[in-house]
Amino acid sequence: MKILEIKDLRKQYPSFLLDGVSFDVEEGSIMGFIGRNGAGKTTTIKSVLNLVHADSGTVLFEGQDLFANETACKKKIGLVLGEFNYYKRKKLKSIAAVTKAFYEEWDEETYQTLLSRFALDPEKKVSELSQGMRVKFALALALSHKAKLLILDEPTSGLDPVSRDELLDIFRDIIEDGEHSILFSTHIISDLEKCADYITYIKGGRILTSTDADSFKDAYRLVSGEAEQLEQYRHDLIGYRAHAFGFTGLMTRGNAERAEGLKIAPADMESIMIYMEREDGHESAAE
Repeated sequence: MKILEIKDLRKQYPSFLLDGVSFDVEEGSIMGFIGRNGAGKTTTIKSVLNLVHADSGTVLFEGQDLFANETACKKKIGLVLGEFNYYKRKKLKSIAAVTKAFYEEWDEETYQTLLSRFALDPEKKVSELSQGMRVKFALALALSHKAKLLILDEPTSGLDPVSRDELLDIFRDIIEDGEHSILFSTHIISDLEKCADYITYIKGGRILTSTDADSFKDAYRLVSGEAEQLEQYRHDLIGYRAHAFGFTGLMTRGNAERAEGLKIAPADMESIMIYMEREDGHESAAE
């Protein structure tokens, strides 16, 4: 079942165009939303939530038009925009008291359980928390009003590897019941290798692909060859890096399988993104 459906979302700025963005988030899954900084990830998320007004397009949440039923839908959506930087001088208990007043389905027992699980002291101020603890607090607030969908925009940015890994475990735990879903926007691709079920790739305001994580990786191959082979295969390379002994680059699986004399290896998500974004390579669609 699709918990979130985004169809032909468009937003024009003077120097940027979100161009017909479409993808779905399945119930009980983690969708990794990737692209370099400035590609349109945050603009998409803000447009989906009507924090900025899209010029056109449709967003359905649990089959309902989100824009037409904004209040009801948003009660079931939890949002974490990067580091929790609000009300730094307020104690956690004060923020929670204000937050729960907005949600009819606030579950105090769940909130207290999450405080304990995340080792959060309600008497502490936001300013006294580490970056990782601030993200955990934001998650505790979201999950305590029974959010079905968590939308996380760069939640692990700036965290140390241990803290990031701990949060990824929490994300996997959240979706285990099959009733919660996560849209996880990040440029830290190694995080998605560990937790994402699906991948949506945005570049320059347009969606390049949206598919399951295994299919995303399987659509491409890393290749390497001698310098004289570069001209022969340049038009098949999505992106490449030339060096003194030849070149390394990225091809679609089909093109790699037809190539002769090249070394071929599986592609990981980070390599795919790096070569997709290189300016000296030729881009082609995945086969």
